[in-house]
Amino acid sequence: MPDRDLLLDWIRHATNDLIVARHSFEDLYPKQTEIASFHSQQCAEKALKAFLYANEIDPPKIHNLNKLCKLCENIDGVFSQIEIICARLNPFSSVARYPNELAADEPVAKAAIEDAQKIYDFCTAKIPKQSETP
Repeated sequence: MPDRDLLLDWIRHATNDLIVARHSFEDLYPKQTEIASFHSQQCAEKALKAFLYANEIDPPKIHNLNKLCKLCENIDGVFSQIEIICARLNPFSSVARYPNELAADEPVAKAAIEDAQKIYDFCTAKIPKQSETP
């Protein structure tokens, strides 16, 4: 049985990344599209890791959403449904933080936030109910 507090920390960190992504895109001027995209990827990464941890797998110290999704798919095949979303967010793990690496204009950042929300919702719905946040 995974440590409940650590599991809740994974979920809390994913939640906080989603909050930062939304805030930096919706509330700041100019919109911080690269930051929003980066934190969207971080939200998805931590949500996937929360699912792994909930299933008694220590999440690997990687940022690759494609690999994390595959690990989750080994536990529950339904994770194949979010492979494409993970692939879209995957580049934002690092390249969105450096100039001239990846353009994250407003439509791209908005889509990244929406994708992060989908992955977050998908993963947290798959975590056993007794482990969810109160």
